Amino acid sequence: MATASPAADGGRGRPWEGGLVSWPPAPPLTLPWTWMGPSWGQHPGHWGLPALTEPSASPAASLGIFEVRRVLDASGCSMLAPLQTGAARFSSYLLSRARKVLGSHLFSPCGVPEFCSISTRKLAAHGFGASMAAMVSFPPQRYHYFLVLDFEATCDKPQIHPQEIIEFPILKLNGRTMEIESTFHMYVQPVVHPQLTPFCTELTGIIQAMVDGQPSLQQVLERVDEWMAKEGLLDPNVKSIFVTCGDWDLKVMLPGQCQYLGLPVADYFKQWINLKKAYSFAMGCWPKNGLLDMNKGLSLQHIGRPHSGIDDCKNIANIMKTLAYRGFIFKQTSKPF
Repeated sequence: MATASPAADGGRGRPWEGGLVSWPPAPPLTLPWTWMGPSWGQHPGHWGLPALTEPSASPAASLGIFEVRRVLDASGCSMLAPLQTGAARFSSYLLSRARKVLGSHLFSPCGVPEFCSISTRKLAAHGFGASMAAMVSFPPQRYHYFLVLDFEATCDKPQIHPQEIIEFPILKLNGRTMEIESTFHMYVQPVVHPQLTPFCTELTGIIQAMVDGQPSLQQVLERVDEWMAKEGLLDPNVKSIFVTCGDWDLKVMLPGQCQYLGLPVADYFKQWINLKKAYSFAMGCWPKNGLLDMNKGLSLQHIGRPHSGIDDCKNIANIMKTLAYRGFIFKQTSKPF
């Protein structure tokens, strides 16, 4: 986990300012933390969560507030404990039941945001009602939409030149929910080296029949622009940014092929988030093996086959959602053109 830089908040770091919390040695009894609905940082001193209710709960209990505080156990180790607070108290039955359900999950070596994602699911699974969904809220992101992109291109050993894009997938990820709202996916016919090599097919899973007769890069770029317009992404009031696993896609591959073919590069392709950098900011380590290392580091199952453009996009989206659950705010990593 990344260590947040010391700041006016006493060095605890603020997840809504670009990273995960790394807890310092705990002062006596409690460590301040805030997570209150969709707006973070409103109520310093505790992590307030919506009331946990079930059909059999009394009206008074349903109005109660379930609060989680980081405290010290008898041995001096920090832990998370459910407490009751507010004018209307949690019923002792519900509170004791919540503690019983959470069990070992009260201990959270990875910080409060992980507790939220794990313990919320655990409590919900034990019948605490639909209101549990409200317990998981994302910090506000800087963008309305993230456009997850991962090209596949012609390749061989030794490498062929120029490389040409043969798969062009984009996932439109809602910045508020981190869910996929729309997909753009096309295969592209290469023109300089129209015949795919066996190495390329083995690596990407793309066979010759999948690119033969497909639109050229110029035609695909025109369709991307149409899709962007249809999705409302060209509206100047809508903030969106591309996300790639590395800088190669938009720093090297697309501008290089467009230059070779004499095609313009749209401005929206000129800024992006490198997921490897975002992950390293959040987790404190560089993912040498890209998506495989990031999935492993976050205990995620890899989706599909490696080096399938559309599957890689799904993995990127899943990693982003997981980091957002943990409180990470995504920022542009590319330098302005």
